[in-house]
Amino acid sequence: MANSMAEQLQQDMECEGLLECIHGLKQLDKECFRVMVESDEPLTIDEVAERVDRERSTAYRSIQRLLQSGFIQKEQINYDQGGYYHVYFPTDPDQIASDMQRMLNDWYAKMGQLIQEFEDKYDRMEDDVPAVQS
Repeated sequence: MANSMAEQLQQDMECEGLLECIHGLKQLDKECFRVMVESDEPLTIDEVAERVDRERSTAYRSIQRLLQSGFIQKEQINYDQGGYYHVYFPTDPDQIASDMQRMLNDWYAKMGQLIQEFEDKYDRMEDDVPAVQS
């Protein structure tokens, strides 16, 4: 991933690049998300782990990152005899896009504020510099 915003703007971005760029998701996170999107039904952690060919604990950490970022949802399924398990499914793409747009707008506003603070600080310093006499 590019280190600076200038580098990010110069590289070719793909749709999945947003997952990494905005949410800091890793390659495995993107693979787990893709597996869930391609599934016709919600999946357990064990099913996701099997489909991405990783240990259950590794898949679990990835799923936790996806949950935190809002890309997937969790549902509890109760057994008739007691106990339960969880299944995971992707969040509606419109909701994900809306959340990313809101985050981008917040970032844009913050950057605008920082740019204004930079300008104010260095304009004041320029006003305080004595004029050079000939």
